Amino acid sequence: MIFDKFSQANVEGWEASTNDVNAGTGNFGACCNEMDVWEANSVSSAFTPHPCTQTGLVRCSGDECGGTGTPDNRYGSICDPDGCDFNSYRMGDTSFYGKGMTVDTSSPFTVVTQFITDDGTASGTLSEIRRLYVQNGVVIQNSNTSIAGMDSFNSITPAFCDAQKTAFGDSNDFDAKGGFGGMSAAAANGMVLVMSIWDDHAANMLWLDSAYPTDADPSQPGVSRGTCDPTSGVPSDVENQSASSYVTYSNIKFGDIGSTYSATS
Repeated sequence: MIFDKFSQANVEGWEASTNDVNAGTGNFGACCNEMDVWEANSVSSAFTPHPCTQTGLVRCSGDECGGTGTPDNRYGSICDPDGCDFNSYRMGDTSFYGKGMTVDTSSPFTVVTQFITDDGTASGTLSEIRRLYVQNGVVIQNSNTSIAGMDSFNSITPAFCDAQKTAFGDSNDFDAKGGFGGMSAAAANGMVLVMSIWDDHAANMLWLDSAYPTDADPSQPGVSRGTCDPTSGVPSDVENQSASSYVTYSNIKFGDIGSTYSATS
């Protein structure tokens, strides 16, 4: 039996996680471009591209893996750990997404993500990522940003990413690791759709739905991302108190812009 570098198990140097019986780290990691089409719960949601300087799966080891596993070297990998996220709550519209809000998370809805190119063709370079929703037969356009010092945006573009990083005082690793060009190359190379329901043993999902970082002032732009308490999201609590939680993904479609949904769907 012959194994290549992409068939190796991460066993050597394995150390079990201190707070997750199902996880741990070994000598190696894997880096690849990531497009978070939909990270959400009933309180908050975000869609986020994470580019890398290389296309395809790349093995890393030690500090070069960067990310949450090496907080002192978060930006050390070839990939951007932060991404350029659009979270309506974080971007200033606190009444757009949630139970009883414009997008009402107490009932089913359709999430639409559109990838726009610079020349309007399927082979052009990615230049914009749009989000809209369909609920009860009504198409709902994405919320607009409302952040001091930023123009109004309702989609992810290079201009949005630059303005957001500046307004929030965040490191612009998105541009440093390839930006839209890197994501465009990754999409052209092919990406795998993965769906899951999960809890977060690294940051308790606070980056999605609470004030994060936890030691930052929630009144500062970009810190508040949702209404959850900063003490929430502890995996042991989630698994004990919400063991029956579930999510249903259905009617998944892929096609030309505007072809996968209608106002009556």
